[in-house]
Amino acid sequence: MQHKVLFALLASVANCAVSAAVNAQSLTITPANTLERQGLTVIVDQNQFSPIFFDEKNAGIQIVLHGNRIATDGAVRLDKTPEQWAPVPAFVDRTRGTEPNQIVVRSTYKDVKLDYAVKVTAEGDGFRITVDLDRPIPAALVGKAGFNLDFLPSAYFGKTYLMDAAPGLFPRHPTGPMAKDGSGDPLPLASGGKSVTLAPEDPMTRVTITSDRGPLALYDARARAQNGWFVVRSMIAEGAKENAVVWHVRPNVVKDWVRPPVVSFNQAGYTPNRSKVALIELDPHFTAPAEAELVRLTADGRQEPVFRARTQSRGHWTRYDYAAFDFSSVRAPGIYAIRYAGTTTNPFRIAADAYARIWQTSLDTFIAEQMDHVGIREQYRVWSAPSHLDDARQAPPNIVHFDGYKMGANLDSPFKAGEHIPGLAVGGFQDAGDYDIQTPENASVVRDLVWARELFGLDWDETSVDEAARAVEIRKPDGVEDSLQQIRHGALQLLAQYKVFGHAIVGIVDPALRQYAHLGDAGSQTDGLIFDPSLKASERKNGASGAQDDRWAFTTDLPANNLFVAAGLAGASRALAESDPAMAAEALHAAKALWAKQQQGVIKAGDGRDDSTSPRSAEGANVTATVELLITTKGDKVYADRLRALLPFIRDHFEWTAAPAVRAVPFMNADYRAQLVPLVRAMKAKVDQDHVSNPFGVPIATGTWAGSNQVVAFGSTMYLLHKAFPELIGTSYTLDAIDYVLGRHPANNLSLVSTVGTESKLIGYGHNRADYSFIPGGLVPGVLIVKPDFPEAKTDWPFLWFENEYTVSTTSAYILAARAAMPHRRKQTRLGRRSHRRPALPCRTCRRDDSPIASTGRRQAERGGTCRACPGF
Repeated sequence: MQHKVLFALLASVANCAVSAAVNAQSLTITPANTLERQGLTVIVDQNQFSPIFFDEKNAGIQIVLHGNRIATDGAVRLDKTPEQWAPVPAFVDRTRGTEPNQIVVRSTYKDVKLDYAVKVTAEGDGFRITVDLDRPIPAALVGKAGFNLDFLPSAYFGKTYLMDAAPGLFPRHPTGPMAKDGSGDPLPLASGGKSVTLAPEDPMTRVTITSDRGPLALYDARARAQNGWFVVRSMIAEGAKENAVVWHVRPNVVKDWVRPPVVSFNQAGYTPNRSKVALIELDPHFTAPAEAELVRLTADGRQEPVFRARTQSRGHWTRYDYAAFDFSSVRAPGIYAIRYAGTTTNPFRIAADAYARIWQTSLDTFIAEQMDHVGIREQYRVWSAPSHLDDARQAPPNIVHFDGYKMGANLDSPFKAGEHIPGLAVGGFQDAGDYDIQTPENASVVRDLVWARELFGLDWDETSVDEAARAVEIRKPDGVEDSLQQIRHGALQLLAQYKVFGHAIVGIVDPALRQYAHLGDAGSQTDGLIFDPSLKASERKNGASGAQDDRWAFTTDLPANNLFVAAGLAGASRALAESDPAMAAEALHAAKALWAKQQQGVIKAGDGRDDSTSPRSAEGANVTATVELLITTKGDKVYADRLRALLPFIRDHFEWTAAPAVRAVPFMNADYRAQLVPLVRAMKAKVDQDHVSNPFGVPIATGTWAGSNQVVAFGSTMYLLHKAFPELIGTSYTLDAIDYVLGRHPANNLSLVSTVGTESKLIGYGHNRADYSFIPGGLVPGVLIVKPDFPEAKTDWPFLWFENEYTVSTTSAYILAARAAMPHRRKQTRLGRRSHRRPALPCRTCRRDDSPIASTGRRQAERGGTCRACPGF
């Protein structure tokens, strides 16, 4: 009896221990409505499908396993392997369920009368997914509707899977099998089982899914489109309603897994006299060492310790803790690395010329590669044959293009829908990886290069440009500064639009989705022959063809676009005055005309695109254009008076108008400058307040597109404020911005400018993205905050454009910010950070206790302030 009692007691204790272990491993719902346990996060429809781009691979149910977002788009889908513009469900609402740790999301396909709820419920050491339909699926959707969950291909390349007990291999390159019915649909890699295990050999990415209802199928969606993922799918049976799909999902979680620290710093290095602060991103479960060490790499390969210091807390942001390692006192030139928590970072330089070559590749390679209507060669490599020589046809009225372009009932054009528009096949830059010309972005490129030349000089010649021959050759100097040639190339397209229409247009883009998804040589996207409707589709005759591949011109006359173009052309006229006075005069005439046209009545906002993420206020564009004309005309009273009239708008929107507003200071009277002083003070206060919430000191985007563009724009804006008001604004803002894009940012420490810095982003979303490659000098968007709190910047998967897509205007903005961050010969001033009555602290560069920085606050000093005594940055 005693043995039985003892056995029962031991069994009870064992059961309690097992129960406690299971409970300890269970997912728990958080206040942010995610399901969490150490090493695993399940995000449930915090990020919705896009109304413009539909499937962006950041929606529905998502799994973050061991710090990597490995799965996305858990939702009912109408395609086995959906492409980007395949139908997506509309989010209705998200609520807590009736069961513990349960989240319920309602979604709908209104057009096909499919309404459903997905329940995600913590279950054991994983979770359960249940799909309940409001009514059985319509007959037309039988065999089409099913539940999908997409898995990141780069996380599974070369790994295996099990469909029940049948083994398989995830292919590195999609190899089929494909349906033989002409549909272009992939057939399953495996199907028919009730359970599938992904990567059974890898504890970091192993996931098992078991279905209670229909069988599972595993697809390689890349066989249909290169940006597809591996898809696990269950069909919804005819007549099914409640529990139409029931999955049990078991991600393997390594016990007590902790994400290693990320030590982030400027991959280009540091000049000797500037502040040097690395940031350390820490898993809250990680026991963080209190000290970090700087080592110097010697010629014989030794790592020589040179500086050791305690880290300084930078608080908690998103899901991570942050600490700062300040090694500003180290000024000796050399090659260094940072040791922390038993690991050593990659090396970086401290050198007087650390930033001497951080912008040139962006100008001579990336922007050159994006040039339209020319052929581009780099030694043995041909980037593009002459492209889009058949530009352009008039876009039809009353449409919204799949890339967001809009056309209303009025074409604002002398051409009929579908008619060829002569004169547009010249100049311009392809905006991003999708080959279109976005007019306001082209105008921004021109203006950025003009500003960079005027403020700092861009004395660089590595590229030959022959506009008459439509020939560009990288690494072949031709005696003309590259920046001048690119300003001229951009202005050619802007002037062409003005000559043809008398106004700026929205842009030029591919008419068909298949053509738009083209990857590779821009010169092969169209046949270069003007469309002739009298010819058959495959017929070519007299320089024309029957192929309807000519890009569409969206020709809406929008004041904001006219003013952006006026600004670009006004700046171009200054830059080209010596080298091409005739074109300079033409550009100035067009700029004045476009500007004058918009100075009466209410100015209509918008840029003609549904997906515009930049402020397109026409009044803001008016400030920019007015200032450019003011500078070009050396203070003409017409533009000075208009700028004064725009001061109320400038006051209300100074964050967006500060850069052009302060550029006007030398051409305006003292009263104008005096009116800007309180605006500068208020902006400084707002910037400091806004940025105290993150440890990086820059504006970090939280929307659906990562924000390196706004970071570099912030950097150059704050430089201009510093230049105009050195007594109010210091240099650290600009340096924080350049540190961010060159490596000191969340998620990883790669430079976001490809090939700039010791380690940089080498898999990007450009014309060559299908090759998992990069375009040198291009700036990617960078770190996306996957809602609610997951910073992501994937290094090995190029097809997330919101993290990886190079854009031409972002890169030109980087050139301007990079030049602003470089040392310049000017008097150093005190930093404009917030003042606090706290004990004096030494300058973080020279360590002087009597420096102006000493009285401006502990947080300011920790962020790396320099004093007046320190030369350079």
